[in-house]
Amino acid sequence: MALNSIIPTQVGGKRRLGPFRAVLGALFGIAVAGALTRLLESGYDPALPFLVAPLGASAVLVFAVPASPLAQPWSVFGGNVLSAAVGLSVGRLIGDPWLAGSVAVALAIAVMTMTRSLHPPGGACALLCALGATGTPAWGWEHLVPFVFNVGALCFVGWIYNNATDHPWPHHATPVKHQPGEPYKREDIDALLAEWDETLDVDADDLDAFVQALLKRGAARG
Repeated sequence: MALNSIIPTQVGGKRRLGPFRAVLGALFGIAVAGALTRLLESGYDPALPFLVAPLGASAVLVFAVPASPLAQPWSVFGGNVLSAAVGLSVGRLIGDPWLAGSVAVALAIAVMTMTRSLHPPGGACALLCALGATGTPAWGWEHLVPFVFNVGALCFVGWIYNNATDHPWPHHATPVKHQPGEPYKREDIDALLAEWDETLDVDADDLDAFVQALLKRGAARG
């Protein structure tokens, strides 16, 4: 990686950290989550982990792409914790790791979709907990504790850090006002996405604003 791709840069009168912003954010987020969870778990089973692996993937989303619909606070917290609960439930109910893992991930996707908390690391939480619940010794409900503490701490750091570095979080897309005579309308975006039958990892209003800014830039140049 070239050095100038991670060092701070000056853009539009503001000093930007570039990709290095995500590096620092993930460092702070994981460090605080681990330290706080270890402290809060002092009254629980000492065998409980103080860091869970899916948190690393959540940190990538929270700090590297904070505008993504999949990286918003409810998606991060709800997606991880609900999926972990699904994994524990399915693992304890089914008992077989192969079947429990498969069913847990599928059900976690369904739950996240219904609760509007879709978050990719949630699938890892469901699988991890399903395998843990079918292992020896089998994980119990107390193993949900590190997930709650980890994800809660990560969201707290993400909220402070992202807002402090000019990336408002939670991210709220601002609808763009269209003028008569423009080459497309806002509803054309929804129609095209429905026609493609694809889910894009970007808010439709953000996509609209991007296209509008691109058209203005092209008009100014030419």
